[in-house]
Amino acid sequence: MMNIYLFSGPCGCGKTTLSTAFAPTLNAPVYLIHGDDFQAGFVQAQCPDVPRVAWENILPFNWDCIISVARRALALGVDVVIDYIVEEELPRVIALAREFDAALNYIVLTASKETLRARLEARGDAWLTARSLFLREKLRAMPENQGHLLDVTGLSVQEALEQVCMGQFHIDLS
Repeated sequence: MMNIYLFSGPCGCGKTTLSTAFAPTLNAPVYLIHGDDFQAGFVQAQCPDVPRVAWENILPFNWDCIISVARRALALGVDVVIDYIVEEELPRVIALAREFDAALNYIVLTASKETLRARLEARGDAWLTARSLFLREKLRAMPENQGHLLDVTGLSVQEALEQVCMGQFHIDLS
């Protein structure tokens, strides 16, 4: 049976770090999808008169790309690890898992406000703090995320990996 591992969480919680460390631990071929790679494809013009692409257009585009790439990997019989913020997109990933009869594991990372602030500042992304703190509260309150939250405050990558590998983040698709 193929697997989809979906890592969500606010900016700065460690999605990319943890998913990158997690993928090689799987005992199967795996394709790792970092949603931010699609985000990075939108290069803004240096001329201030050129309009920017609106976030409400970028987000669905990114998710269309993620789902398309994941579908192609699953069609090859390869497990998929996805790291990107999941707000309303979980039903799309559930449908994908059902399409391929794949197991779905959904891990929503969270961290203390102080941890998020410190991580974003350390990587030069302090401008994302307000968005991160907003997402932290939103994701923690979403009913579908209950039972899938992993607070990584104070955890090393290895300790967080151990929590993920315990298997408690599986979504029953039956």
